[in-house]
Amino acid sequence: MLASSNAHLSPLTILHYDRTGAASRQHRHESFEQAPMYVAVMTYLGFGIVTLFGYFRDFLRAVGLEKCHLAQEREEQKDFVPLYQDFENFYTRNLYMRVRDNWNRPICSLPGPVFDLMERVSDDYNWTFRLTGRTLHDVINVGSYNYLGFAENNADFLKTVADKTRQYGVGVCSTRQEVGNLGIHEELEQLVANFVGAESSMTYGMGFATNSMNIPALVGKGCLILSDELNHTSLILGARLSGATIRVFKHNNMHSLEKMLRDAVCSGQPRTHRPWKKILIMVEGIYSMEGSVVRLPEIIALKKKYKAYLYLDEAHSIGAVGPSGRGVTELFGVDPADVDVMMGTFTKSFGAAGGYIAGKKELVDYLRSHSHSAVYATAMSPPVTEQILRAMKCIMGKDGSTEGERIRQLAENTRYFRARLKEMGFIIYGNDDSPVVPILLYMPGKVVAFAREMLERKIGVVVVGFPATPITEARARFCLSAAHTRDMLNQVLHHLNEVGDTLCLKFSRQKYSPQPDLADETDFELDS
Repeated sequence: MLASSNAHLSPLTILHYDRTGAASRQHRHESFEQAPMYVAVMTYLGFGIVTLFGYFRDFLRAVGLEKCHLAQEREEQKDFVPLYQDFENFYTRNLYMRVRDNWNRPICSLPGPVFDLMERVSDDYNWTFRLTGRTLHDVINVGSYNYLGFAENNADFLKTVADKTRQYGVGVCSTRQEVGNLGIHEELEQLVANFVGAESSMTYGMGFATNSMNIPALVGKGCLILSDELNHTSLILGARLSGATIRVFKHNNMHSLEKMLRDAVCSGQPRTHRPWKKILIMVEGIYSMEGSVVRLPEIIALKKKYKAYLYLDEAHSIGAVGPSGRGVTELFGVDPADVDVMMGTFTKSFGAAGGYIAGKKELVDYLRSHSHSAVYATAMSPPVTEQILRAMKCIMGKDGSTEGERIRQLAENTRYFRARLKEMGFIIYGNDDSPVVPILLYMPGKVVAFAREMLERKIGVVVVGFPATPITEARARFCLSAAHTRDMLNQVLHHLNEVGDTLCLKFSRQKYSPQPDLADETDFELDS
């Protein structure tokens, strides 16, 4: 429960291999500290008040005492079946609209570690906006997924991208199966396979479609998907489109997952009790709203024990964790071959667009002819392909530079930022290695005040609430980057400290110690 007085710590066992190949175990914790009781009460009370006022304002609109800004159906369409239920729009028109200025802010510069914002104001309570012509310069960006700082406009770094644009143009205007298969596409797929340690790989022009269009090609009716409850919408959509049976296990809870696996193997399909054609476990490397890291060694042990398949989404972890940026498989020291389907995107650590699927050659060859996003979608843009090649070669050290330092810098920034927030007394979620850092704000009024106050101090933050999070766990999500300097982080932390005191956001009751917290062995025993 939200009001539980005890913090919940989930132990992770991370295997690190030294040069001799010996594995040493380090115990790290994922903190999901619960808020005090009064915070829960005030959060529910806040939503109750805004809901009551929402109904009152709907009444005023109905009797004509308040202007209705909603789009209205034409008179001749009044008898048509409505496109949506009126109650479904209640949250949007009465809650979201009043705070809409905190989202979709227009940026007029490179979205790197700092950016420029176009100032806008509203004369009708955020139903419409108008630009003032004023620009907010050098706002520190702690909200985008630019983990390694490859969202940049340095002409020297982007020379090869410019050259490929001149050679191939900007768009391909065809699918890979027709006349859109370029040499740089095949070069990228080979490089991706080498980078993640797989036999083969295939790339796609859209990260979201990499999940939503490939999962239906892998499983279907008569198959079972076991999905982590915090999986991304793209995974959820792909699972629903597949027609497979979906069961959801508790986040990173190995007991919940094993119980479902055991029941699936013992009971089979409902009614007929025939064996499932396939059992597919779907997890993410780093969960984008919680900042937590998948318990990969335990999940691999379970999938081997019950003869299931594993689908790993590394959208936020590839390039961002591991000594050389190869994701959670490297972080935990597991064999990439133990992951049946390795998925990732280029939209975050690589500063580009698109995604990939990697695994055995038979899997990739099958997807080339059965994946809707491969057969029907246009091929990846040549300059985008070259940007991914440039970034990946840079990470791997194949370009002769020392840009592999970006991964080390990101890790240092992550540990420093998280440690300082804990010292200040904020409740933060996630793993110490995760560059996604959620700060829990809880109350709807404080979420809005936090975002506006930080922008006044020229700090660009992302605040997230329902339905992207549970209604009582609204938060600000910080994404750290290797491009952030220590001075930038100190400036952000200084303002966070002041705003946290002003708005009373320091809810943590834990006493932070810089010493590593020793814990017992994980309660799940790994298979040898």
